[in-house]
Amino acid sequence: MPPTLASLVHHSALKLTVRAGEDRLDVPVRWAHVSELADPVPYMEGGELLLVTALKLDAEDPEAMHRYVKRLAGAGVVGLGFAVGVNYDAVPEALVEAARQEGLPLLEVPRRTPFLAISKAVSAAIAADQYRAVTAGFAAQRELTRRTLTDGPEGLLAALAAQVDGWAALYDASGAVVATAPEWAGRRAARLTADVRRLRERPAPASSVVGGAGNPEHPENAENAENADRVELHSLGTSRRPRSALAVGTAAALGTAERYAVHSAIALLTLTTERSRSLHEAGLRIDAAVLRMLLAGEPDHARTVAGDLYGGLLDAPFRMIVAEQASASAARAHAGGQTRAPAAKTGSRSGSGSGGSPTAAAPGGDPLASLTEVVESAAARAGEAVLVVPEGERLVALATDGGAAVAACVEYAAALEAGRAAPEPMTGGDEEGLVVGLSAPSGPIAASAAYKQAEQALSVARRRGRVCVEHEHLAAGSVLPLLADDAVRAFADGLLRALRDHDATGRGDLVASLRAWLSRHGQWDAAAADLGVHRHTLRYRMRRVEEILGRSLDDPDVRMELWLALKATSPE
Repeated sequence: MPPTLASLVHHSALKLTVRAGEDRLDVPVRWAHVSELADPVPYMEGGELLLVTALKLDAEDPEAMHRYVKRLAGAGVVGLGFAVGVNYDAVPEALVEAARQEGLPLLEVPRRTPFLAISKAVSAAIAADQYRAVTAGFAAQRELTRRTLTDGPEGLLAALAAQVDGWAALYDASGAVVATAPEWAGRRAARLTADVRRLRERPAPASSVVGGAGNPEHPENAENAENADRVELHSLGTSRRPRSALAVGTAAALGTAERYAVHSAIALLTLTTERSRSLHEAGLRIDAAVLRMLLAGEPDHARTVAGDLYGGLLDAPFRMIVAEQASASAARAHAGGQTRAPAAKTGSRSGSGSGGSPTAAAPGGDPLASLTEVVESAAARAGEAVLVVPEGERLVALATDGGAAVAACVEYAAALEAGRAAPEPMTGGDEEGLVVGLSAPSGPIAASAAYKQAEQALSVARRRGRVCVEHEHLAAGSVLPLLADDAVRAFADGLLRALRDHDATGRGDLVASLRAWLSRHGQWDAAAADLGVHRHTLRYRMRRVEEILGRSLDDPDVRMELWLALKATSPE
């Protein structure tokens, strides 16, 4: 620890005597400074032991001494050393009384003790304290490194908590708690999710201090204001947007040794959560290659290439997720809905072997990056494997059926959809332009079919203006909503225009008659009863329909097209 007034008093070579402030000798001394100015305060920084001989002071004037000592105490001077045998044979009582009134420690310095000796003692003690701090910091670094290599991030957090005599927590990019040490700190760490998210918005590296007496309104202090922790938050990662964050909670501000330990932990966690660029790019190529093999109907080759990278993902039922930005989705639809399998450009994977490090969203509110972050973060927290392959303006992912990643994707899409529907949208930016399709549960042998299902669901979501549609829900619904398309309506209007023009002249009601006849599956008596006409009248109208359209109603394809045209133009 740094030198204190008490340590200087107990220094056998200095022979200092305490004349006032005996109860405040445990205050740390930042420096020993000599000044004979009548007002040295402008040159003080706080924490100094001021050494004087009273060369320019009237040390026997009570009022002058009271003003002098009061200004010193107000400036943060921790003690006053008065040399006797120079200008005064003894410490004047006026100075002693003023020091007692202000609670400022007053030390008597004997004639044989030069101020230089006191300055050297303070300097030596400060240097020794710094050396001890550096030594302790190196020892902490070695211990943190050892625990990281043997026990991973969890072991590092446990060692760090012991080093700082507090607690530590690791967060993913979404602000969710990944691990804590000790375990009882999980509840405290969870309260800081909002602070972690705010830290994520700042360019890395970033840090902030929350909690503690300096922030009484913080949620961490709401339950126990007297014993609230002082928490430091540090972003982790080398990219502009941090991948995760570290929280360190202590009862007081960190000392030098503890600061070394925290900085070492930041470096080690960054190394464990950041893969080198070459390894990362190699992993991306593997991800894309494995997906291509699955889509090509080669699951055995895909398993061989993947090895243990994805755990049991390639053996258990999975869901295929295909997502696009709305702008890209609309352009694809305008181009005729052409699709293609993902190329080997980029990709990512996460799970129990990823260190719980989710992929951070790209700057600018990229919706696909945000979805990637949501899916990978959920998978990492649940210990699941997930295969994510972004390709330009499209994202393809494989996730365990019924797992946390699929649930997180659906919940995220539902939140975006709810935000759109709100009077004042709760979400903004490009995330609202996200379109997602999910396949039904499938296996590796049917990966290509699952991909087509996800694309079909994506197309339906695009047409319906939805954020997300699941393929297995389409069969339980109706095909009619799929007709809500301008091209379909144009076809229907063209097909029925001649009949509507005929009816507009007042020469009959062919459109209504056709609808009634088709709805009764061609049963003349039932359809005529619905219309309130004789069946011979209905037969005549149907012959007119065939003559006007130039098509036979005996053809089932013609009946189908006419019925769909009627539903598309008059869904009621």
